[in-house]
Amino acid sequence: MGGVTASLAPILLVLGDEELLATRAVTEAVAKARSVDPDVDVREYQAGTLVVGEIAEMLSPSLFGGRRVLVLRAGQDARKDLVAALLAYAKNPDPDVQLVVLHLGAAKGKAFADGLKAAGATVVPAAKLKGHRERVAFVRDEIRRAGGKCTDDAAETLIAAVGNDLRELAAACSQLMADTDGRIGADTVARYYRGRVEVTGFTVADAAMVGDVPGALEALRWALHVGVDPVPIADAIADGVRTVARVAAAGRGDPYQLAGTLGMPAWKIRSAQQRARGWTPEGLVQAMRAAAECNAAVKGGSDDRAYALERAVFSVAAARQGGAR
Repeated sequence: MGGVTASLAPILLVLGDEELLATRAVTEAVAKARSVDPDVDVREYQAGTLVVGEIAEMLSPSLFGGRRVLVLRAGQDARKDLVAALLAYAKNPDPDVQLVVLHLGAAKGKAFADGLKAAGATVVPAAKLKGHRERVAFVRDEIRRAGGKCTDDAAETLIAAVGNDLRELAAACSQLMADTDGRIGADTVARYYRGRVEVTGFTVADAAMVGDVPGALEALRWALHVGVDPVPIADAIADGVRTVARVAAAGRGDPYQLAGTLGMPAWKIRSAQQRARGWTPEGLVQAMRAAAECNAAVKGGSDDRAYALERAVFSVAAARQGGAR
């Protein structure tokens, strides 16, 4: 028991603004304390409204023994007198008490976080994940924690389907673990999320029309990966070019007035007016030619329909660039 007790850090500083990671750090700390002492006394306070006297009893040595966990939320909001009292306590903490401080990690209240670090607090990082690689690692780790295995490809496919929100990714991981044998590859995720990509053809077309080649290719590859038929994607690209050409030719009028003339809903006209920026008539003619070639290849049973679609994305984006000069 002594070894486990020693592993409970007397001061835990949960540093960062990702709510899921911060909440999880507190849950794990409390669970660990309960595994050592099921009757542990756990109390939570908001640092901004807490008066020093309110926690004196929690931090003073107990006559009756027993572990205590004191969770202090929004540590960056703590007042000066509370900060001073806690930093003084941190120099000589009670081994039966665990102080858990959550701090957003920004400039506000930085002296408090720095003081806790200097006093030897164990830091648990809870900052928002910035890059794509970090999110891939998060997904793989989630699956591993639940006892499963997940490839990089599967993690990338899941992020493409669910998005970057960590709560949604964590929920998706636990759902996948519940519904599979725990060995998760890209094909497992693709099968599971096939229903989420009904409008991908238009996503590809919209991105290509504003010159976002990486976005268009990512949407295209994801669509093909989960089994969306190439024909509606080719149709969506052709429709995207045609719609922008018709709306651009009609001038900058009010979408509601143009709706009757062009025979399409006002929202579609407004959206096409935004995408029409940066296009010239010559560029649109070029893009129509590229869309027509793509349609012919895809519907004519070309050997490599994926290549025909990718080439169309590049050609449409190049027509926009060429026409803009």
